[in-house]
Amino acid sequence: MMNYLNCSAQELEQEYQALKKQYEDEKGKGLNLNMARGKPGKEQLDLSLDMLDVVNSKSEFVGADKMDCRNYGILEGIEECRKLFGDILGVDYKNVMVGGSSSLNMMFDTISCLMTKSIAEGCKPWYEVPDRKFLCPVPGYDRHFGITGYYGFEMIPVPMSEDGPDMDMIEELVASDASVKGIWCVPKYSNPQGITYSDETVKRLANLKPAAKDFRIMWDNAYCVHDVTDTPDELLNIYDECVKAGNEDLPLLFCSTSKITFPGAGVAAMAASPNNMKVFRERYNFEIISYDKLNMLRHVKYFGDYNGVLEHMKKHKAVLAPKFAIVLDTLQKELVPAGIGSWTNPNGGYFVSIDVLSGTAKRVVQLCREAGLVLTGAGATYPNGNDPHDANIRIAPSFPPNDELQTAMDLFCVCVKLAACEKLLAK
Repeated sequence: MMNYLNCSAQELEQEYQALKKQYEDEKGKGLNLNMARGKPGKEQLDLSLDMLDVVNSKSEFVGADKMDCRNYGILEGIEECRKLFGDILGVDYKNVMVGGSSSLNMMFDTISCLMTKSIAEGCKPWYEVPDRKFLCPVPGYDRHFGITGYYGFEMIPVPMSEDGPDMDMIEELVASDASVKGIWCVPKYSNPQGITYSDETVKRLANLKPAAKDFRIMWDNAYCVHDVTDTPDELLNIYDECVKAGNEDLPLLFCSTSKITFPGAGVAAMAASPNNMKVFRERYNFEIISYDKLNMLRHVKYFGDYNGVLEHMKKHKAVLAPKFAIVLDTLQKELVPAGIGSWTNPNGGYFVSIDVLSGTAKRVVQLCREAGLVLTGAGATYPNGNDPHDANIRIAPSFPPNDELQTAMDLFCVCVKLAACEKLLAK
């Protein structure tokens, strides 16, 4: 197999014609494959089915705080569920609020709240800051960017390295510009690269000296227990580091069981300092009387404690590890010899991030779609969908059965090579 960057035009043309035929053959199979989102597959969803039997008509519905979970009340969630999430997030449960099924919903509500309510003395609500800005590590999570885009923030891309976002850039921007109001972070197994922030990165974030007193770190620890190898990454506790630095109010932490139990019927939580939680409690007090305590109780009874969650995640690992192997092995076999791609080898999370030949990502996604494979849109991992290199593509291997996943990856590699040949030959 040839390296496309070193071969002659004649050799490349021959390769292009062979690939074109191979692509047309794949296209003729009438495939219907989807790797657009990080959705758990059926095998993963089945892992939690027993949880549906934990609470039934004969159950005791009273939680540890003696509240009947079927009724109104307990805005912050039942105590035992707050303790469970406190252990998951590494904070005192008294700083935890348990919400509905979606951590994304809680993050949207958080930004919405700060648009209309000042969270720090002497600061205006964010809607009164016309040039408001938000820092966005890239490549990153499209739905994060969608929230701050919806609320009219200028989103500043911050390049990612193997240690996390560029801290020199962050420190300079945060210290010099009071209109910079926050940063999105997926600190463990980042979406999409699977990078875990280094200890130094976490400490530097905790020791930021923002020009804006209301600057906040949106710490979306979505994949905190989602290991897929026997050498899992370790993440330093951001809240503890912020307390040490005298910046207790800096981080706002989020997580959920969406990719632990049922994505559409999990439990989400947020954690923050007492000062921050006072502001959010006031908003939620008007927004809702209480969230679904029966679902909280169901999760607590099913897992028992944090160790129960970790044991359950071993089952997910057994399902996901072969899927990641299919993706990485196929990329290694098909693209390394061609010299036209680079990608991450994450120890956990839900994605593999690949950079194809610059200027071809959109074409790759188009070719895949026309042959029956739906991927996340090229550019989605950048604010406003603007990947300046048109190179990054997010691979989500969790949803398809393994045989379909292998078919999808074979087709994907054909499309990557075909698009590269088109680019190099100026077709």
